[in-house]
Amino acid sequence: MWRSCLRLRGWGRRLLSGPPRGLAASLGSGPNHLPPARAYAPPTGGFEINLDHRKLKTPQAKLFTVPSEALAIAVATEWDSQKDTIKFYTMHLTTLCNTSLDNPTQRSKEQLIQAAVKFLDTDTICYRVEEPETLVELQKNEWDPVVAWAEKRYGIEIGSSTSILGPSIPARTREVLVSHLASYNMWALQGIEFLVTQLKSLVLALGLMDLYLTVEQAVLLSHLEEEYQIQKWGNIEWAHDYAVQELRARTAAGALFVHLCSQSSMVRHKLLRD
Repeated sequence: MWRSCLRLRGWGRRLLSGPPRGLAASLGSGPNHLPPARAYAPPTGGFEINLDHRKLKTPQAKLFTVPSEALAIAVATEWDSQKDTIKFYTMHLTTLCNTSLDNPTQRSKEQLIQAAVKFLDTDTICYRVEEPETLVELQKNEWDPVVAWAEKRYGIEIGSSTSILGPSIPARTREVLVSHLASYNMWALQGIEFLVTQLKSLVLALGLMDLYLTVEQAVLLSHLEEEYQIQKWGNIEWAHDYAVQELRARTAAGALFVHLCSQSSMVRHKLLRD
């Protein structure tokens, strides 16, 4: 585990978590010496990624540093998965890290939270159809349990509506969700907004982050009406399958990013509490 944390095979990429001489001292010189599972202190500035001994930079030429070791390993693995041609559009974790580091739109924590909560006004699973009856029943059977879970989980009211104006969301619901999202750091919030945008639903994103839903379930629920139409009329198979796989990949990356960015702060909070 020690070696895999510091050096990832392929393309000479290396995850740096401390000075080289620290590694040598930890490994020791004896042939039977086994390194400890964690014998170094993470660098103050975060974890870096090296590509062929060159430091990775963001589009704005900032040093690419991430807040947790787990996220650094995930990003390095993402780079290792690239073959002859680097396909940046498949590197969702790297892209999210670049966005968090560069913050190209210069948004504050409050603005990120408000952007996510605003999705309640057009949340996919809050908009219902009035016909056909089979689709009405499908939405009720599949979406109502998720809404009920969110209302119970956060002690709020969400509801649903068939009006083009959408449901009337109580002010307290927004306040509770704003307070909940404020517990996340800036990096995690970038991932949350990305996740909400992919699913077109804050409720589904919350269910996914809370492990109430799987990635496959969240994606399916976000495109329930489209799946209904496909079952009824058929589809262009390759196009639909490709789109679903792409959405699953982006959604999975967003959820993983949120968890990996929340990991270190959650651990510190637990240690301080205990």
